[in-house]
Amino acid sequence: MTTYVRTTDAPLLPPPANSVGIAGWLREKLFYSASSTLSTLLLGALAFWIISTLLQWAIFKAVWNAPDRELCNVEDAGACWPFVKSKIMQWIYGFYPIDQRWRVNWVYALSAISLAGLLIPKLPYKGWNAILFFVVIPIFSYIMLRGGRFGLAQVDTDQWGGLLVSLVLATVGIVASLPLGIALALGRQSDMPIIRTLSIAFIETVRGVPLITVLFMSSVMFPLFMPPGVNFDKLLKCMIGVALFSAAYMAEEVRGGLQAMPKGQYEAANSLGLSYWKSMRLIILPQSLKIVIPGIVNNFIGLFKDTSLVYIIGIFDLLNMVTAGFNDPNWASNQTGNTGYFTLAVIYFIFCFAMSRYSQFVERRLNTDNKR
Repeated sequence: MTTYVRTTDAPLLPPPANSVGIAGWLREKLFYSASSTLSTLLLGALAFWIISTLLQWAIFKAVWNAPDRELCNVEDAGACWPFVKSKIMQWIYGFYPIDQRWRVNWVYALSAISLAGLLIPKLPYKGWNAILFFVVIPIFSYIMLRGGRFGLAQVDTDQWGGLLVSLVLATVGIVASLPLGIALALGRQSDMPIIRTLSIAFIETVRGVPLITVLFMSSVMFPLFMPPGVNFDKLLKCMIGVALFSAAYMAEEVRGGLQAMPKGQYEAANSLGLSYWKSMRLIILPQSLKIVIPGIVNNFIGLFKDTSLVYIIGIFDLLNMVTAGFNDPNWASNQTGNTGYFTLAVIYFIFCFAMSRYSQFVERRLNTDNKR
């Protein structure tokens, strides 16, 4: 009997055609079972209906050029984009004097440049960028926006509004709430009874009331406790209230990260002879803050959207400025409100989505636990 033994490897056969390429991806992700196929078809039909309806309203049936509301009042008309064109500058600058808007543009531009210097990892001089963004830019922004010195005309905060106010409130709240939240979280875990009690009382009190109540108290009730003749700017009181409110929630996020740290990290810091503050600054806080990045960014996103609540105390933020435009009789139509709110939603989505994507980038960059 003759036998045959192969001395070379058999040629590799190509994979099945339905397991590679687009067909393989669709089979693996969307149609791998009867239930997944059914859900894919139903959700796909729903998505197609939503997208097609939105495109019909926002593009194909939309009014793109019109001097007033007449064309937007036509039956079966879509979005009224001329309304947005006529109001967009007011949404960005509020009631800021038109001949002084260059000052706002300078603040926008320099703030964006300094922020990019901090957020882009490959750019050098992070220390100087931090000083520029956290020290120089706030002073520069206050002088440029408020004026009254260096030959600049004074513009009171009552004339601010729109996106300018929303960004000022969000930026101040975000920048101030993180260090305050860290301090409150450390205070809540302190061995000193007085500090621990005060931190717990502040956190639980603020977290137990809605932001509208905090804003109302800061604007209406707070002046009642001040000496006669002493008063603060309405926007300043609002910024303080937003920062303190956000700090209470930030403290609980940071505390969660501190509690997630293994006990061995604290023991390692003690074995090195580090003081409490050095161990927190060099070992504990860097690791715990990395753990709670999603929660911190979630608070930032919520804070940015919650700035719209300042309308309750008469501050014309972006939302209030958009809704105020609906009262213009030249643009009162059936589609004015829909178009304004849709544009507002897109603006908020762009800012919030950008923060979300950057936080994911930071998470991937700091995720070194499983790297070799």
